[in-house]
Amino acid sequence: MKRDKPFTVAGRTFQSRLLVGSGKYKDLEETRLATENSGAEIITVAIRRTNIGQNANEKSLLDVISPEKYTILPNTAGCYNAKDAIRTCLLARELLDGHNLVKLEVLGDEKTLYPNIVETIDAAKTLIKEGFDVMVYTSDDPIVAKELEAIGCCAVMPLASLIGSGQGISNPYNIKLIKEQSNVPVLVDAGIGCASDAARAMELGCDGVLMNSAIANANNPLLMASAMKHAVIAGRESYLAGRMIKKAYSSASSPMENLI
Repeated sequence: MKRDKPFTVAGRTFQSRLLVGSGKYKDLEETRLATENSGAEIITVAIRRTNIGQNANEKSLLDVISPEKYTILPNTAGCYNAKDAIRTCLLARELLDGHNLVKLEVLGDEKTLYPNIVETIDAAKTLIKEGFDVMVYTSDDPIVAKELEAIGCCAVMPLASLIGSGQGISNPYNIKLIKEQSNVPVLVDAGIGCASDAARAMELGCDGVLMNSAIANANNPLLMASAMKHAVIAGRESYLAGRMIKKAYSSASSPMENLI
């Protein structure tokens, strides 16, 4: 059985391997309760869509998701070019008193929300030079993932399937390839729909899973948040335990010797 290691990103260590988003809930109270039920310690926040202090006359997400309790992970959702993504991260660092851990995502189009890899690499290079620790949303291309690691990203986050689609892991073989070649954490990001999807990602050896829609869009978000917490734990333990070898034929569970 493999020995587990702490989940560490950019020198920060966490107990939970589940990362959750903060959008799409009906109100801030539901956001608070779902976040608590998930057991997550890293909460990603879309800076262009969420008030964390830039709008003084509106309620702030930080009123219910305290930076003293959680690690806030600003993300660049809604950015379609490197310039906007870089500007968004700089704003987040100012609003969060110098916080430099960010999730970079540069989208290619509004229909698929698939990552624009050329712009993503461009933005990542600049942000790393500016002193940011960059966790990066990317395609499930192993070559691209290795390039993002090579330029200094502290974690690569390949999509399981399209953002918000709930389709699960479309290409587990590519996710496994990315994990096998990586020296930084690999987290499945986007496309998770249910607890079995999260467990599957962890069974592939991924270091963590990030999700938002799967919890927020569930009929019971609070219960789903709890389900995802347990799925990630179960999937990790299953991976560490090592599954049995698949066989073409049956094999008796009980010994065949000394039958009555």
